[in-house]
Amino acid sequence: MAFAKKTFVLRISEDTFNALSKWAEDEFRSVNGQIEMILDKSLKEVGRKKDDNTFSTIGKTKMQKAQ
Repeated sequence: MAFAKKTFVLRISEDTFNALSKWAEDEFRSVNGQIEMILDKSLKEVGRKKDDNTFSTIGKTKMQKAQ
């Protein structure tokens, strides 16, 4: 199933971009992919988006039980 993605311009400081770029590089993502991951995670944490990835939910449950 293909998901349509909205395109928009994001204006951020050079320092912020450089920090995002380094973080993305460390996790083998593009800067765009890193921003998507951060936004997605934040939306789920505050209950604004449903966690549709069963694997991550199961993984969290198993990790929590192990601790």
